[in-house]
Amino acid sequence: MNKTVLSQSLNGPQKSQGKKELLARLIGGGWIFILLLLLIATFSFLRPAQFGSAYNLSQLTINAAILLVLSVGQTWVIIAAGIDLSVGAVLVFSSVVSAQVMLAMTGASGTTFGTTDAGWGVIAAGSLVAVIAGTLWGAVNGFLVAVARIPALIVTLGTFGMALGLAQIFSGGVDVRAMPEKLVDSLGSGDVAGIPSLVVVAIVVVAVAAFILHLTRFGLHTFALGSNMEALRRAGINVRIRLIGIYMISGALAGVAAVMSNARFSTTTLSGHAMDNLSTISAVVLGGTSLFGGIGSVAGTVIGVFIPIILLNGFVILGIPPFWQTVAMGAVLILAVWIDQLKRKARERS
Repeated sequence: MNKTVLSQSLNGPQKSQGKKELLARLIGGGWIFILLLLLIATFSFLRPAQFGSAYNLSQLTINAAILLVLSVGQTWVIIAAGIDLSVGAVLVFSSVVSAQVMLAMTGASGTTFGTTDAGWGVIAAGSLVAVIAGTLWGAVNGFLVAVARIPALIVTLGTFGMALGLAQIFSGGVDVRAMPEKLVDSLGSGDVAGIPSLVVVAIVVVAVAAFILHLTRFGLHTFALGSNMEALRRAGINVRIRLIGIYMISGALAGVAAVMSNARFSTTTLSGHAMDNLSTISAVVLGGTSLFGGIGSVAGTVIGVFIPIILLNGFVILGIPPFWQTVAMGAVLILAVWIDQLKRKARERS
């Protein structure tokens, strides 16, 4: 009888833990995708003509494009157990430098308004400058984190201020309000086979990033950095080079997003990306990437990006004050982190 009681007392906690692990895996498997489908279904049911129109759906994807490119870079960093608070500021810096280079090459002054008649050579040079500028900021972040061993939170918070401050210094605190007409027409408002050009760029970035992250050795090392950096180091992998490379990817994608932003708005946006760092982190976490590193996917980030955009769009269509979108997103983000903790505890027990 005593053995039976002892066995039951031991099996009880094990069964309870097993149920919690199963629940965490079921909830964490695809709950955010289900939430996205529910949001789409709800708004489509309540306002089918407005929400489900081709124009509205096109605007949703265009609104998501720039944030998605930034969030892909953030996904790499967070999977490697880091964080990048500088992405929005790096975007602004890269856009300012790119715009000024294109103006200088066309012989126009910095106070020029409207569009310029710059050719594709000037546009290519300006775009390359934006990507190089972003990559260099990423290299600075990576070096300070990997070599100087300064916490990523402090490093990227510092470079956030530096990049934004330098952008304001270089521009005199005034947006550059002239972009090449060809860039605006082809990328900002153009399309490829009926798909907006900005969305095409975002799709290409997502596809390439997903391939590298999930199907290459470098991607495998990225996951290993987040889950067990010491084991990766003992395996003979240069951890510092990998970390610097990951932050450079994030910076380079901020440069790509800068070109997209210039094309869409026909101006630099000095004050328009202050919250991009938090928006990208929210999107990545909502997409199932663990803040503790080692787990995540680009596909999940795509879903995470669309949650706040669809919420805001649906609230506006329904006439609900858009401030409620912030409240709803805060609740969903807390829920996402809680589920991530449940999954982490389940993995540790198993």
